Amino acid sequence: MNDDATSLTNSRLAPRERFSPVLLLSLMVCIFLFGALFGTSYSVMWEWWQRDDYNHCFFVPLITLYLLWEKRVSLRTIPVESTWPGIAPFAFGIALYWLGELGGEFYTLYLASWFIFAGFCWLLMGWRRLKAAAFPLVFLIGMFPFPNVINNNLTFRLKLISSHLGVAMLQWLGMSAYREGNVIDLGFTRLQVVDACSGLRFFLPLIVLAALLAYFFRAAWWKRLVLIVIAVPLSIVMNSLRIASVGVLYQFFGAQVADGFFHDFSGWFIFMVSFAVLLGCMWLMKKTPPERRRAERFAPGMATEGAGMAISFRHPLSSQQPFALIIPMVLLGATLFAINHIDFREKVPLRSPFSAFPLELADWRGSRETMGKEYLDELGLSDYIIADFRDMHGKHVNFYTAYNESQRKGKSSHSPDSCLPGNGWSFEESGRASISLSDGHTIEVKRAIISKNGQRQLSYYWFPQRGRILHNLFELKLYAFWDAITKHRTDGALVRLIAPVDDHESLQQAEGRLQAFTRTVIPVLNRFLPGKELQ
Repeated sequence: MNDDATSLTNSRLAPRERFSPVLLLSLMVCIFLFGALFGTSYSVMWEWWQRDDYNHCFFVPLITLYLLWEKRVSLRTIPVESTWPGIAPFAFGIALYWLGELGGEFYTLYLASWFIFAGFCWLLMGWRRLKAAAFPLVFLIGMFPFPNVINNNLTFRLKLISSHLGVAMLQWLGMSAYREGNVIDLGFTRLQVVDACSGLRFFLPLIVLAALLAYFFRAAWWKRLVLIVIAVPLSIVMNSLRIASVGVLYQFFGAQVADGFFHDFSGWFIFMVSFAVLLGCMWLMKKTPPERRRAERFAPGMATEGAGMAISFRHPLSSQQPFALIIPMVLLGATLFAINHIDFREKVPLRSPFSAFPLELADWRGSRETMGKEYLDELGLSDYIIADFRDMHGKHVNFYTAYNESQRKGKSSHSPDSCLPGNGWSFEESGRASISLSDGHTIEVKRAIISKNGQRQLSYYWFPQRGRILHNLFELKLYAFWDAITKHRTDGALVRLIAPVDDHESLQQAEGRLQAFTRTVIPVLNRFLPGKELQ
């Protein structure tokens, strides 16, 4: 009787089948192909993790592994079913890989790797197991750095909001504080809210932390969602409080409070306070009815009914499973072969350098300006021109064109919508304007009236991109994907014209001057920027 019981127990605890040599070889081939496809992208991701804004990403894979380990008991109770629908996310990941590789966007490549991994897990383990491990799998997306377009705009917006709230807090404390863009004037000194103080390094980790707390929070789904939503304004307010504290302490301790140990310590302290606030919100919502019913059924890491017994089922990677790896191996292998043996190199157009751009255009005379090295390093331009052109009456227009031979994998034109407010300019009016050219064509450009400290300026700007005139960053990315695939080109430029509006000059006069210069400069500019077809 005892021998029979022991035999029955052992049969329940041990899987019936072992790993087959064919299966192990198939898995190794798939892992090798996956690494060959995404090795370069993940090495770039590793470099991004070294930055202060994204060093929390180091912990995301480790936390994911812990979450899976915690659910190991409940996962073992779910029978494994190799299901072919897993091919769908796998194939979608392959399609994303081509978009990311040819369009030159790392974040698309990261998402491609995630979909391929998720499809692989679905294919081998089945939908029920994948669903049980859904949160750890989705949580893994938190390790991917945002695209440059989103990252730059998010950093810029957070800087403006944080500096605005920081000044409001200082004024509430009775201090004399004024803001120009991301610069705070305290009277006795000026503080610049740089990228490091934008709050992005609070914003992203706090959202990741809130998602993790919501996962362990045994409450109604809407309370979990509220906890994650709270993390967004909380990170902004706490970063603004940090900026305000620097303004208060600066008058007593000097510049050392804005840098060095205090800067790092205050960041750590503010984050810990934010963590405590999230815990406080959880405690309050726990006391708020209605409570979630039968929350223990879905508590993380807890097995379902009968989890105390080991259930006998076929091993997830049995001898029949290698057949499920054939299609993934073929797709990964074909993609790797194509990307290495088909010429997808970008055709960089030949063009004249902007150093040859004429400074005499009809009745306009220009003087060339240069950009600081720190800005050039940040923008990564292939070529540019900045010049002040004056007409016969001494009225001037600032002309700026930035050109990129390639806008793949992080490189992109910067929109004045982001740059100008960062220098303290506010948009009074924004829209579009149509300009009739001398050859009978009409182009549409972005038009904005901006002001700062009583000064007003009228600005036109547009993005010449491979024969198109585009007006926003979304269009830039969309057509960059398409032209990278169909033309092997992602080159493009930003053109920005600014006409100051003098006190004794009407807006209509400034508009006429700017339109006259635009009609004069575009035919010349077209000789320097590559068009729709290569010549």
